[in-house]
Amino acid sequence: MKVVIRYFFRTLRLILTPFMLISERLTRPTAMTREANAQAQVDQQCQQLALYQFKSCPFCIKVRKQIHRLALPIELRDAQHNSEHRQTLAQEGGKVKVPCLRIQHDDGHTQWLYESDQINAWLEQRFA
Repeated sequence: MKVVIRYFFRTLRLILTPFMLISERLTRPTAMTREANAQAQVDQQCQQLALYQFKSCPFCIKVRKQIHRLALPIELRDAQHNSEHRQTLAQEGGKVKVPCLRIQHDDGHTQWLYESDQINAWLEQRFA
């Protein structure tokens, strides 16, 4: 019975994934604009950030929309299909849970921020 349920949800995911990704593109908010030097400063700060995500996760889509709205060039790391990123997330972050924002602070400390609402609030506070 567990096998049937597992295959049912895998099939459902395969069917819904394209629709979710199309919906993400169609409902993407407009990106904010900054002056060139302000955007360059934001670009430099974003080099210390990486978002571990699954492509079709609804919570990851929510965070990607926020990233696009704030015009942030944050590196997206696929923890679903890339075993290296998945292993890094498990070993350094402590658990394989997405979305997860990796924040490398200037003092060398690495912060792993989970939960889409917390990530969006942190991005809003830092870059809005």
